[in-house]
Amino acid sequence: MSLESWRDVGVPELTARVVRASFPKGTLAIRMREALGPLFGDESFVEAFPTRGRPAISPGVLALVSVLQYAEGLSDRQAADQVRARMDWKFLLGLELDDPGFDFTVLGDFRARLIEHGLEERVLDLVLARISGLGLLRAGGRQPTDSTHVLAAVRVLNRMEFVGETLRAALEALAAAAPQWLSTVVTAAWVERYGARIDSYRFPKGENVRQEWSEQVGRDGFALLEAAFRPGAPG
Repeated sequence: MSLESWRDVGVPELTARVVRASFPKGTLAIRMREALGPLFGDESFVEAFPTRGRPAISPGVLALVSVLQYAEGLSDRQAADQVRARMDWKFLLGLELDDPGFDFTVLGDFRARLIEHGLEERVLDLVLARISGLGLLRAGGRQPTDSTHVLAAVRVLNRMEFVGETLRAALEALAAAAPQWLSTVVTAAWVERYGARIDSYRFPKGENVRQEWSEQVGRDGFALLEAAFRPGAPG
């Protein structure tokens, strides 16, 4: 993909009017835009994108989305959905209300390009420099999270979503192929955990809680495999 130039010329009038009427107290995305203005320009990432090839989604937009994605604990799929659905995110990004957004896989490609070209620290460096310059970063406050931690956290969320959705899809297939047998294997807790798509809810916050969730999905997966290979299980 080549670099698609992006020049932030301000929030579209209709987007600004509707968002301010809908969120009079503001949101994180709205406060970021109002306090910081445009944070990222594509020139900050130009070395990570070729000059030829199919146009890419603006790296400046993807950088802003990545910051909010980490702040709200979202997987790539969930973050892309927010760009399409949430007016306050469109306000931050300077998008029209009917902007269709982009496919979630673009975020993973963006991170890979940053790492490949040694630019993974640039996203947060730009945020922190802008915040400090405006006097919004208080002395003695919480130590800023580094880019390595941000990338690792997003990677974990994506893996959790992938593994959980894989198990849910397997249960749906078994429910269609062998419903009576499956009813002897699953419990009410399974229905609660896997009844809806994994990307339809927010993952719990905190490393310990997420670790517990991941281990539970792992135990459920092994239990399902063991049941499927027991004598008497449907062919």
